[in-house]
Amino acid sequence: MACNVTVTGGQLEQAEINAYIQRAKEKFGKEPFGIDIKVDGDYVELSYDYGDQPFHRIRRITGYLVGTLDRFNNAKRAEEKDRVKHGV
Repeated sequence: MACNVTVTGGQLEQAEINAYIQRAKEKFGKEPFGIDIKVDGDYVELSYDYGDQPFHRIRRITGYLVGTLDRFNNAKRAEEKDRVKHGV
């Protein structure tokens, strides 16, 4: 994957840019599509672009925050099935 890097406000060596890309991989678990690097003297501001991230719905069911019921054991599935659902 090729990461699109934009540097504004100064110049950076390629080794430093590669270090920022590697930091993003280690911190977030994948390489970003792009990095905006704003140089301000000795300081840099990093903005990562990972594209659109999927949104997962989370609900509170039987006291647990869950996205889906597929990880529930049989007892929790039965508890969810037997619960009284209140209307709004």
